[in-house]
Amino acid sequence: MTSPPLVSLTGVEKRFDDGTQALSALDLNLGRGEFLSVIGPSGCGKSTLLRLLAGLSAPSAGQIAWDHGGGGQPGGGELAVVFQEPTLMPWARVIDNVMLPLKLKGGNRQEAREKAAAILEGVGLGGFEQAFPRQLSGGMKMRVSIARALVTEPRLLLLDEPFAALDEITRLKLNDDLLALWARHGWTVVFVTHSVYESVFLSNRVVVMSPRPGRIIADLAIAAPYPRGRDFRHEPDYARSCRAVSDALAAAMTP
Repeated sequence: MTSPPLVSLTGVEKRFDDGTQALSALDLNLGRGEFLSVIGPSGCGKSTLLRLLAGLSAPSAGQIAWDHGGGGQPGGGELAVVFQEPTLMPWARVIDNVMLPLKLKGGNRQEAREKAAAILEGVGLGGFEQAFPRQLSGGMKMRVSIARALVTEPRLLLLDEPFAALDEITRLKLNDDLLALWARHGWTVVFVTHSVYESVFLSNRVVVMSPRPGRIIADLAIAAPYPRGRDFRHEPDYARSCRAVSDALAAAMTP
């Protein structure tokens, strides 16, 4: 990493009020423009880590330092989160769901509508602006959720297993689309997943977490160049990287 990291976590711990320790002595540097996947056994603290990065929870110990030099969160609009469930407003049309973050910030409504429409076009939903969520497939709802996150032009995009509930064909298509958007916009991405194959396809770096209390036990570079098309999944480099991540995950789960 040749430049200072976008965010550094040093000795981060998280203990909940019931005494459960979710994270322990976790160290992680996240570089600008990286696509980082986080993988580990269920209950290891992956989502807790994402919530700490999002500012939805505070660490019990340790420090989270951002590139502006302080320990606080980045400014409004610089960070966006996509959860496993799309959490759309069922009574609102697609365009209004995507406009929501801009409405909350205030500003010109027409400009917000034009920006939301452009983002929807970018995620392949041009022409669906006036649809309601009930009229969309699961994959389309997730695209709306991603568009809503992107409309604020974040520097950091956090995704918590966003494709886990989708069928394999839709999931593979959204993997491709997400990489295309990342290449176009240059965000920093943290992607939580249970899938070794998805983590290797998407990322230039994969970190593997131990069982609870979670900590980073492997930090693996995925050196394959971008763009990565469907053929990448059949290449020897892909198979080797999947094996390395699988081995690290197996080691994490070995007592």
